[in-house]
This record gives sequence, C-alpha cells and structure tokens, in this order.
Amino acid sequence: PTLRPIAETFGIPFQCFPIKPENKLEQEKEEIKLLNELDVELIVLARYMQVLSNQFLGSFSYDQIINIHHSFLPAFIGRCPYHQAHKRGVKLIGATAHYVTEELDEGPIIDQHVIEVTHRDEPADLMRKGGIIERNVLANAVRAHLDDRIIPYKNKCVVFAE
Repeated sequence: PTLRPIAETFGIPFQCFPIKPENKLEQEKEEIKLLNELDVELIVLARYMQVLSNQFLGSFSYDQIINIHHSFLPAFIGRCPYHQAHKRGVKLIGATAHYVTEELDEGPIIDQHVIEVTHRDEPADLMRKGGIIERNVLANAVRAHLDDRIIPYKNKCVVFAE
C-alpha cells in the first residue's frame, strides 16, 4: 500500500494482495488471474518475501519470474541473509538475481555483484550497503531479460553482453 502514490504518479495500476498463511493460495489465484488478464511478460519479485506455490509457478514459464536475493548465492539462502553474514563474519556481501524455481533461491543465476565489508559493520550497515547492490543487480537482470540476452540452460544462465 505504501507504493500506491508512486505507482499512480507514473500512471501505473496498483494492486495489493495481502498474503497470510490462511489465504495464500486464494490470493495467488487472484494474482495469477490479474497477471494473465494483463498479459504480463515478466514478474519481478523484489521484497516479496514469500515462497511461491507450485500452483503459481506452474502458471508461468520458467524464465518469466525473476527474484532479487540479498546475498551472493549460494551463500545464505532464505531469510535474514545479512544477519547470517554478520554472524559468520564474512568479508564480502552480495546480491543475486535469478529465475524462480520450486527450490528456494536455487534458480538459474542471471547476475551477481559483491561489496567488501569489515568486522566493524553491523547488520544495519550490511543492509544499507547491500541495498545499493540489490538495485543494480536487479536492474541488470531485468534489462538483460528484456533485451533477450539470456539463455537459461541446465540451471545456469548464459548472459550475453550488451
């Protein structure tokens, strides 16, 4: 709901589907219906923080859904990767854009970047630094997808330069 004014400023239709465990499948059905009605070519998950059901994934092709994950996969899959990274004392954090599959954060990787961190960085610092990388990685992945520069193959992606 907080993004409604931004979407409306640009003339973009805004819909919100609040998802709770008890209504997840019904809400996903409504999302699928709307996405199909709008003939959406690409679905981008940014801060979605939900695992898509097989029902949802089965409604779209394997290269039609991109997720941005706030770690340098395959490290720190799932929730709270910056806290996981801080706990492990890593020296690099990153972001990964990948196509979505049934396995959490295991889809073919489209783009990744990293940035150095130190022992002085707290989780909030990692989130701030990582946020910049996340935006760039997601933009690169979406651009490559829309430019038809990606060939997914055996859970990998060949990404051609611009």
